[in-house]
Amino acid sequence: MRRRAVISGVGVAASAAVLPTALISPAAYASDTVTDTDRDRHRPARPLVIGHRGASGHRPEHTLGSYTLAIELGADFIEPDLVPTKDGQLVARHENEIGGTTDVSTKPQFASRKTTKTVDGVAVTGWFTEDFTLAELKTLRAVERLPAVRPHNAIYNGIFQIPTFQEVIDLAREEGRRVGRTIGVYPETKHPTYFNSIGLALEPLVAKVLKRNGLAGRNAAAFLQSFEPTSIRKLRGLVDTPSVVLLDQVGQPFDFKTSGDPRTWADLAQPAGLDYLKAFTDGVGATKNLVISRDAAGNLQQPTALIRDAHARGLKVHAWTFRNENQFLPLNLRTGTDPNAWGNILEEVRTFLAAGLDGVFADYADTAYLARDLYLRPAGR
Repeated sequence: MRRRAVISGVGVAASAAVLPTALISPAAYASDTVTDTDRDRHRPARPLVIGHRGASGHRPEHTLGSYTLAIELGADFIEPDLVPTKDGQLVARHENEIGGTTDVSTKPQFASRKTTKTVDGVAVTGWFTEDFTLAELKTLRAVERLPAVRPHNAIYNGIFQIPTFQEVIDLAREEGRRVGRTIGVYPETKHPTYFNSIGLALEPLVAKVLKRNGLAGRNAAAFLQSFEPTSIRKLRGLVDTPSVVLLDQVGQPFDFKTSGDPRTWADLAQPAGLDYLKAFTDGVGATKNLVISRDAAGNLQQPTALIRDAHARGLKVHAWTFRNENQFLPLNLRTGTDPNAWGNILEEVRTFLAAGLDGVFADYADTAYLARDLYLRPAGR
């Protein structure tokens, strides 16, 4: 089976890449490596393509339309960010504030619910999922979060509902059967300390859904993720699903801040931090600059020690976020001066894969898939 890889702004087909047709064991996602290269003994045999919020470069993020397209374009995993409703249901939204990702501001019946809350120490004004029942959220429709960057996505405004976590899992299974390969889910717990403080702890809700769907074991086609290590530790106590702790470049986990732990995300990327993490997680999901740093001008430099140090401890490294637009690319890989034009994303992904990366979070699953295919393709093909 061959599918065309969409590698231009609104779906113009270009070079074809062969999508895998055989069912792939979820265990292979967690353990497959090759050791027959002098360049990097830990280079993954098949690095993961993770559809970041679905195919969010092509459709409004966190919608069934976005997730379906990501699978069609070759994603191995689809990623829902999870936040709870007032009645304890998990839905996929980038944030619990939904003013910028739904049409809630146009609904007179919900005008009075606009409010200001402090989330992770920051005052945020808008409409929040925890103030709506699931039935109420289902009356809303998704809109493009970055219309100035991706105006082509705005044509889909008003079409898609807010999906539940269960609906995302169901879609992954249905689409997996259709395309003939395993599709994993990669949920993130958003603001877990905040939600715990208001009586909507995320971890038991996530664990309940995972158990109900047979995704609570080591071989589950799933990864759990959070910027708060405490959330991952709690989840490990409830389920045995593979997981990663997310690492940003600046600042510290909010759970550390509230507990008085002085360590930063950058500290957790060091050997001592990785030793701490390996006790309860399977890897790290690192911002790209922690994997390959940039110079003062914004050009890519040499890889840091993170992949080497993580692999030495049996930890995977997935990096975020790979986006096609110039403004998100290293300076030396941009094309022209338009920040929203597409630059050399294929070379960026190839460079990170050559450093030994185990997986990429990508807004455009098609370009990440094609870059991986070109990187892994034997010479002469």
